[in-house]
Amino acid sequence: MDGMTQDRLLRLLGLGVRGRGAVVGVERVREAALKGTLVLAVVAPDASRHSLEKVRPLLRARGVPVVDGPGASALGHAVGREATAVVGVLDPNLANGIQRMLGASPMGGDANGAPGGARPEG
Repeated sequence: MDGMTQDRLLRLLGLGVRGRGAVVGVERVREAALKGTLVLAVVAPDASRHSLEKVRPLLRARGVPVVDGPGASALGHAVGREATAVVGVLDPNLANGIQRMLGASPMGGDANGAPGGARPEG
């Protein structure tokens, strides 16, 4: 992901959190996934193994598309935290916008159905 795309992603996530269309942190993302309200997850690739082990299997089981985002510090800073492992998007329009921006269709593939920037965890 280039710098401009990353900046746009971080701004969208920040707006989503402020507008209550996104949740921050492993526990909040897990709760949203269990309730069935989670539409997309943005995961920091440098998050701790423990954090990722708590969230990735559930996302996979629930079929929630996952985007590999920027590092935990950048992701956290965008949403008002020092660092965070994951941000979960609840708003379908925000999730679709993020997926389109990353070159993926809303269903987790590109325009031809091939895997794209967001994919079901698996």
